[in-house]
Amino acid sequence: MTVRQQFILLLVLVPILTVVLATYWPTAWWLFLLWTPLAMTGIWDMFQTRKAILRLYPVIGHLRYLFEAIRPEIQQYFVESDLSGTPVPREFRALVYQRAKGQRDTRPFGTIIDVNADGYEWINHSLAPKHHYDFNPRVRFGGPDCEQPYDASPLNISAMSFGSLSKHAIMALNQGAKAGGFAHNTGEGGISPYHRQGGDLIFQFGTGYFGCRDESGNFCPDRFKEKANFEEVKMIEIKLSQGAKPGHGGILPAVKLTQEIAEIRHVSLGKDVISPAAHTAFSTPVEMMQFIQKLRVLSGGKPIGFKLCIGKKSEFISVCKAMIQTGIKPDFITIDGSEGGTGAAPIEMTNSVGTPIRDAIIFVHQTLVGMGLRQDIRLVASGKVFSAFHLLKLLALGADAVNSARAMMFALGCIQSRACNTDQCPTGVATQNPARVKGLVVKDKARRVASYHQKMMKHLVELLGAAGLDELSQLQPAHIMHRVQGTDVKSYEDMFPSLLPGVLLDDDGRPESWRVDWEAARAETWSN
Repeated sequence: MTVRQQFILLLVLVPILTVVLATYWPTAWWLFLLWTPLAMTGIWDMFQTRKAILRLYPVIGHLRYLFEAIRPEIQQYFVESDLSGTPVPREFRALVYQRAKGQRDTRPFGTIIDVNADGYEWINHSLAPKHHYDFNPRVRFGGPDCEQPYDASPLNISAMSFGSLSKHAIMALNQGAKAGGFAHNTGEGGISPYHRQGGDLIFQFGTGYFGCRDESGNFCPDRFKEKANFEEVKMIEIKLSQGAKPGHGGILPAVKLTQEIAEIRHVSLGKDVISPAAHTAFSTPVEMMQFIQKLRVLSGGKPIGFKLCIGKKSEFISVCKAMIQTGIKPDFITIDGSEGGTGAAPIEMTNSVGTPIRDAIIFVHQTLVGMGLRQDIRLVASGKVFSAFHLLKLLALGADAVNSARAMMFALGCIQSRACNTDQCPTGVATQNPARVKGLVVKDKARRVASYHQKMMKHLVELLGAAGLDELSQLQPAHIMHRVQGTDVKSYEDMFPSLLPGVLLDDDGRPESWRVDWEAARAETWSN
């Protein structure tokens, strides 16, 4: 007998049994109060046509959907180990929480990481370590054509828009940045009042030109000039693509779009806000450089850069060739790894498109060095950074600074529920639900963001000193060791040999491995 047939039988037998019992035990009539909702649910289940599970298993079939709904929580709290959790393992989530709250962040009894496993990485220490108790590293952004250079922290808040995050989350991030002396990237959603809490801003816009667009969705110089000249705006970033969905354009689900957000972005209510995949303000590498120069003038000489996830190598080389051809160079380039996070992205984009941060930052650094451009351009790495070693490794591989998004969200109280695209974030970080937003106390979370950053700088300086180095600029790929397989251990310098400055411009000295991409690259077009 199937479950469906058993339920039909119960529909008949339970009322009869209740009537019989009630003749001897009057309180048995209360069974109807318990049975009626179950019976109505079961009848509905049997006749609905959308879910076969409920048609075949009335009432009890709902348990399947209940368990599925709470599966992430069960997995996170009871199943996963400290290192097996994804996207971010508990070991590093706990580290961010502890540093944000000012709690003890040390670990007893040794590492839980298998140091003999393939892929394990470390930095070699020195027998002549340095002590940098008062060292506060800063990175100067601004090339020869920049009139308002900016001294940034090595670690800053990565791009997260108002809309993707709640207003309280944005306020807490910016107030934390102000307290800690580091920068806050606005994300491509424009500058909201909640970004203007006194912290330094990196004004980002993407293909949708939110905050600096006209009524047709095109770039508006006047609106850009107004925003770019806010005192708290220290740098401007053009977003070409992002790691979580490169080549796709940003997505803000309609469920998270409020009237306030629509006004800030200059978009309409009632539908998903989807940025175009490509820019309309320029269509070739040369035009992109000319656009950068235009922004430099409109902003009064502030540092101008662009952000991208590396795809076709020849296309990035095309951009560099355009720099040489026009004589116009960005002040910085932000490299987003394909492992980057986002509030909403197609799974194919998230899993299978774009270059991971390690490979991308090495490629971009070597390209700029090989073309004689590196000395005037700062590199920013944007990837999964939670500990000071994560930060130090990216700096050693070629970055001048690092942006972090998910670590800063953990500092705000994010619990990795992975509900960012549903407007059901349980901690008020990635939602526009007023009741949930209210639960995020701005003053407390701002303190945690600043505390996390301060602890990260402390441990970064400790690692630098342990390696016997005086400055962050002394970090090299040779300092990072990687267990390739078994006893085969190589430094990143061995794995990815450095290029000599300008070698790519030399037809005779150019490495053979670069030949195909170099010949395909054109300053006048993206195509090859």
